[in-house]
Amino acid sequence: WEERQKTRQLEMEAVSKALEVLSGDDAHDLFTRTFNPALLQVSSGSDDKRVAASKVLFAVASKFHNPRLSALAYQVKLDAFTRVKKAIDDMIEQLLKEKDDEIKHKDFCNDEFNTNQLQTEKKDRQKRDLTAMMEDLEMTIKSLTEAIDTLKAEISEMQVQLKRAGEDRELQNKEFQTTVADQRETQKLLKAALSFLKDFYAKKEALLQQKQEPVGPPPPSGFETYKNNAASGGVMQLIEQIVADAKSMEAEAIKAEEDSQKAYEDFVKDTNASIEAKSKDIVEKSEVKARAEGELVETKEAKEAVILELEQLSNYNAQLHQSCDFVLKNFDLRQTARDEEVEALRQAKAILSGAKFEEFLQKA
Repeated sequence: WEERQKTRQLEMEAVSKALEVLSGDDAHDLFTRTFNPALLQVSSGSDDKRVAASKVLFAVASKFHNPRLSALAYQVKLDAFTRVKKAIDDMIEQLLKEKDDEIKHKDFCNDEFNTNQLQTEKKDRQKRDLTAMMEDLEMTIKSLTEAIDTLKAEISEMQVQLKRAGEDRELQNKEFQTTVADQRETQKLLKAALSFLKDFYAKKEALLQQKQEPVGPPPPSGFETYKNNAASGGVMQLIEQIVADAKSMEAEAIKAEEDSQKAYEDFVKDTNASIEAKSKDIVEKSEVKARAEGELVETKEAKEAVILELEQLSNYNAQLHQSCDFVLKNFDLRQTARDEEVEALRQAKAILSGAKFEEFLQKA
């Protein structure tokens, strides 16, 4: 279309310059004598028709700067009526075809501009939606990454706590074993000592109960009869109390060890359950993150495709402007010009066919 317009403009300029040379009276007389001597014999009536038809065509050609009409107006003065009428019919047909083509082109331009605008708006919405989706996915991936890192840190801390708890339990058990062993050894020693004391005092008590007369001379004055030491009972009671305390301490140590072991086992059980739950959570979050990362890649590719389509739509819009702006801006003017050109051709043909030129002047 652009090439056609350019060619049309060059054609108009060239023909206009040629017509300036060929339209003079001297050129007309010369061409009339040289190329169409038969016209020397025509009646003055025919000449009047030619002149009138030529004037109609020249007027419209000058108004719209149409070189083809100018050429036809000049042809009317020279050629036979039959050839001129045929040329007029051909030009009318061509002008009507050009008019129809231009209408189609205008409709095409309007449709394409509308379609281009709708597609551009649609792609702009898609681009905004994809951008928002990318932001959401990036936020989701960031949140999941932080959550996974937190879970891993918590698992690591719990594993450290398990290790420390195991070490503490081992130390506590060693202390327990030592305490119990010491208490049992203490009880053993005290029981042995108590047994010696009990045996000793039991034997002495038995001897005293035999009540035998003393052998030999009587004891000197102030010498008391032998009897058990009054403090011996207190010593044995003290030893028995220490043994009882040792047994109590042993029992408390055993109870404390059992409680500590149970607490440790509960802690290990609960911690392992928590580690298992957090590990499962990590697996689930990692799967969600992987899906989000895949969707992000697809969304980025989709956005790039939309951006490319927007660029293509923009380029096509620029091509439409190059092809359509002139037609759309000058459509009414060009349609009116063609209508007037066609009407002038029909008037010229009517004049050549016998109609009077004055009738057309009156209509105008």
